Amino acid sequence: MTTSTAPSWIKSIAWAALVWNLLGVIAFIMQMLMTPDMISKLPVEQQAAYSNTPIWSTIAFATAVFGGVLGCILLLLKKALAQTLFTLSLTGIFIQQFYNFIVINSIELLGASAVFMPIFVVVIAIILLLLSHKGKQQGWLL
Repeated sequence: MTTSTAPSWIKSIAWAALVWNLLGVIAFIMQMLMTPDMISKLPVEQQAAYSNTPIWSTIAFATAVFGGVLGCILLLLKKALAQTLFTLSLTGIFIQQFYNFIVINSIELLGASAVFMPIFVVVIAIILLLLSHKGKQQGWLL
């Protein structure tokens, strides 16, 4: 494997992605801190979804957001391990979206607008995974 210099735009992408993933961490923390009183103020259908979230979905959510943050940090440090973290993050996203779309049918709960953000999340995660894969192949992630 040959070592090459990373393109100059990688740092900008990695910093933007880190901010994006930190917003995911904030969303995760907010969901974990929801009290029964806060949940009771949601529409009845959503209350059940929040109250009965299985642990595997919560773990998938945590894996997605914390894996993304760590992957971005490793990308900034030019470490090839970023690819592994982005793979874990994307896997967590897919598991979480399985729960959201198949188990609780979030489109029925929240409407068609519930589709756009998850698609955006998946696209960004795939781009980060592909970017880390390319970095590994081209030798600017070691």
